[in-house]
Amino acid sequence: MEPKFNQLKVGVLLSYISRIITVVVGLVYTPVMIRLLGQNEYGLYNIAASTISYLGILNFGFGSAYMRFYSRYKVNEDHKKIAILNSMFLTIFSLLGVLVIIAGVILALNVDLIFGTTLSSQELQTAQILVLILVINLSVSFPAIVFNTYLQANEKFVFQNVFLILAQLTTPLINLPILLAGYGSIGMVAGTVTINIILEVIIFIYCIKKMEMRFLFEDFDRHLMIEMTVFSSYIFVNMIVEQINNNVDKTILGRFQGTIPVAIYSIGSNLNIYYQQLSLTIANVFTPRVHRMVAEETDDFELTQLFTRVGRVQFILMSLVLTGFIFFGRPFIGIWAGRDYYQSFPVALLLMTASFVPAIQNIGIEIQQAKNMHQFQSWVYLTIALGNILLSIPLAQKYGVVGAALGTAVAVIIGNGGIINWYYHKKIGMNMTYFWKEISKFIPALLPAIIYGFLVNQFVDLYQIRYLIIFGFIYVLIFMIPLWLVGMNDYEKYLVKNPFN
Repeated sequence: MEPKFNQLKVGVLLSYISRIITVVVGLVYTPVMIRLLGQNEYGLYNIAASTISYLGILNFGFGSAYMRFYSRYKVNEDHKKIAILNSMFLTIFSLLGVLVIIAGVILALNVDLIFGTTLSSQELQTAQILVLILVINLSVSFPAIVFNTYLQANEKFVFQNVFLILAQLTTPLINLPILLAGYGSIGMVAGTVTINIILEVIIFIYCIKKMEMRFLFEDFDRHLMIEMTVFSSYIFVNMIVEQINNNVDKTILGRFQGTIPVAIYSIGSNLNIYYQQLSLTIANVFTPRVHRMVAEETDDFELTQLFTRVGRVQFILMSLVLTGFIFFGRPFIGIWAGRDYYQSFPVALLLMTASFVPAIQNIGIEIQQAKNMHQFQSWVYLTIALGNILLSIPLAQKYGVVGAALGTAVAVIIGNGGIINWYYHKKIGMNMTYFWKEISKFIPALLPAIIYGFLVNQFVDLYQIRYLIIFGFIYVLIFMIPLWLVGMNDYEKYLVKNPFN
């Protein structure tokens, strides 16, 4: 077990390094990209990207199903079943990749019907090319899901994260010269797609050669296929919901308001994506463990302890970022993205606030899926997502980007608040009273930082970069010191001290 345990520890460390690199690259690369593309073309790029992302639901949730069935066969050391599973998933995702190409071409030929009259003929032509390039990228990524999930199921976190870091560094290094040469969004997207395809090929070679991943195509298990389809159908509903919550606002704004509001919304939305990724760093590493624990019929008390332990660690990070953004976010956006993007602040704040509770509970989704009890959540989320559309259309038309973000925030808060927590407690077996009691122990330690944040906003000009950096750094210290002295338990302190030891 020691090698796997080392994989876990080093994997978490590399995951955080990867997230830090993501944020740093985003902070450095995004403002340069915005200025080189211009507000209109940046908005156009985001409209095309959000439109293509809807085709991502065509994997029908089979990726999550792989982890569940692989864990079942791995526990029993059934290597033949694993080989059959690999072949079935590769066949399914390859066919789905072809389906993506067909759907994408149809989409590209009808961009004028999707975007309406808000785009010029030149913008529609550019959008059409962007859609076609992004379709190629998405279609290749479908069969690659099998190999990426196989790596995760075998807890190869070191390789995965080193590879992710490589991709994060390579993309801007390739794209910046392309943008500086004047090739615009089309050149940038073509560069990104080329890098992604090369990296996926390397992962394929690693799985086949290094990990000896095996396939058995002649034994197609129909019973297994039916079981996977039923299991995946509810994850598919979740994917529809995720796509609606993440992208419908851009589509609505692009349809009714044009490219500039989409650009403003996208900055706020991207900051929320960075925010969510911080919590996924830990949750993704624990995914194989959760499925293994459920497969081994671990009792609910141990799962609740894991759920709470991970949730507390996520709370520390997420509350630091969210409260810091409340006090320092608007001047940061003005300095970083430019004064034209001040409206991105309320967009980001609404979306990040709505994401807070699901961000500290996202390992619960894996527990539901491992127990095959995710159906209720899927239908709740779908209902709320439809409500999101009904709310966001009139709000976006009347209040622009802030209205669109408000519609999404209300939907997400309702969906991930009381209803899902009730479901965790009553049906999944998680003791949510214990969870929230453990989380609430942090609250007294947060008060000094919150008071400091209000005072700084009253008396300091944070729109000067030197003051933003200095007082922002002091805020982190005032946040962490009481948390260390009052809020954190021995386990959490160990997580901080152990790497230094």
